[in-house]
Amino acid sequence: MTTMREYFNLLRPKQWIKNFFVFAPLIFAKELFEPGPLLTTFKAFCAFCLTASSVYIINDAADIDADRAHPDKRHRPLAAGTVPATHAFVIVGVLLAAAAAIVSGMNLPYAIIVSSYFIINLAYSFKLKEVVLLDVFVIATGFILRVLGGAYAINVHVSTWIVLCTLFISLFLGFAKRRSEILLAQRHGVNSDRKVLLSYRVDFLDQMLTIAAAGTVISYALYTVAPRTLEVFGTDKMIYTTVFVLYGVFRYLYLMHVTKSTENPTSALTTDLAIIGTGVLWILTCIVLIYFRDTFSFLTR
Repeated sequence: MTTMREYFNLLRPKQWIKNFFVFAPLIFAKELFEPGPLLTTFKAFCAFCLTASSVYIINDAADIDADRAHPDKRHRPLAAGTVPATHAFVIVGVLLAAAAAIVSGMNLPYAIIVSSYFIINLAYSFKLKEVVLLDVFVIATGFILRVLGGAYAINVHVSTWIVLCTLFISLFLGFAKRRSEILLAQRHGVNSDRKVLLSYRVDFLDQMLTIAAAGTVISYALYTVAPRTLEVFGTDKMIYTTVFVLYGVFRYLYLMHVTKSTENPTSALTTDLAIIGTGVLWILTCIVLIYFRDTFSFLTR
């Protein structure tokens, strides 16, 4: 008998952390404490969670045979047989209906963003995930759509530097995932059914990770000193928050090369106390600089 826990695991709730990128425009548009935009952004977040979960289920159904041969993915509800495929597709319908109900009450640009996210990820599930490099760029596109969706939902401008930073950090995580998948297959002495992994090499991925890591830090640093950033926030002290981004990237690279804790990038981001602490400090520092600079005179230019 299938338990509610198995149905819940089918949704991959741990992956919902990615959808918090929707809140970035809200914070940097100085509307975090405005009830209307905050509620709208929360709705946008929920719609992305529902849509993403529906895609995960479809992807699991498409990859069920390959997942059964994978040392970790074989425990997923569909691969393990703890949730019937017929039940899974009913849940997909419910999720999409709920997402559509939320999106119908929001503006058209946001609806287009969510629809694009769904279509692109469907294409990824059935074809694009097997195209070398493009597979990781599609993952990155998903993150960018989350940021743009958050901006369109509340009708605010999003800095091109933030979009670029999102691109680089998502490429970083995407290439890290591919690297971990290759090493995991080698560690267990099995050949992966993912054809795209045959086109990657660890040394090549390490080069891509170096480029993406540098791009992340540089684009974020340039955002903090961009003329529009200085004008909107009224302070040039945002540059100091770059240290958190730099440390977070370095910490992840350390975990990747010295430990085995990055085999699942999402798990590493949610279980490593150093990365969690750095993320919390970064968010709190940004909020103080953006919203409470008048309270602390030394934060003004």
